[in-house]
Amino acid sequence: MTPSVDEIPFLRLSLSLLPVLVVLFVFFRWSIGSRTALHAVVRMVTQLALVGYVLTFIFGSNHPAVVLGTLTVMLVVASWIALRPLTSTRTSLYPSVFFSISIGGVLTLVLITQGVLVVDVWHEGSVLIPLGGMIFATSMNTVSLAAERFKAERERAVPYPEARQIALRSAVIPQINTLFAVGVVAFPGMMTGQILSGVEPLVAVRYQIMVMCMMFGSAGISAACFLQLQRPAENPQR
Repeated sequence: MTPSVDEIPFLRLSLSLLPVLVVLFVFFRWSIGSRTALHAVVRMVTQLALVGYVLTFIFGSNHPAVVLGTLTVMLVVASWIALRPLTSTRTSLYPSVFFSISIGGVLTLVLITQGVLVVDVWHEGSVLIPLGGMIFATSMNTVSLAAERFKAERERAVPYPEARQIALRSAVIPQINTLFAVGVVAFPGMMTGQILSGVEPLVAVRYQIMVMCMMFGSAGISAACFLQLQRPAENPQR
């Protein structure tokens, strides 16, 4: 294999939308409401089409202010999206979510880029931004699950310590399932991409271990931090 990836023609790329159309059709026939899913798909395609140009500019400049500004925007948006299921309390909970994802995500990103990869330039955009995106997105989803489950448990009058335990356990189920399945059931995106580009499997495996650890760690820390911030004022010691 050569250490490069062939460009996918747009016509062949469009074939990847066929499974998506099947799902949207099922949503429509079952009256689940396909509008949200369709909006998400269109938004995904549009965002990724635009981000290619944006990343080309960012990687080309590689200025610390540009890289850090981009990461900040990603963090702000991820924190807002995390609260999408909780529209009624979205504004009030936003500071807690932003702080939690910042703690779990930023600290993990610093550890990985400066301690594990040891990048030559600390603000290397081609490293910080892709890894930051993976970390923030995973933390976003986990905090979102934790927040929704915690709210449901508290509305059932479940005591805070028990609600916190249930919410965290539920929120990390996808991550734990992925840890069990990786390498046996599934080969994650980064490892697959590296192998397709010609990287030796044993080298790709090391990077994938790094990725799995950083995603599980950042997600768990972010969710735990958020849930801890929701403790009742009259019971601050727990």
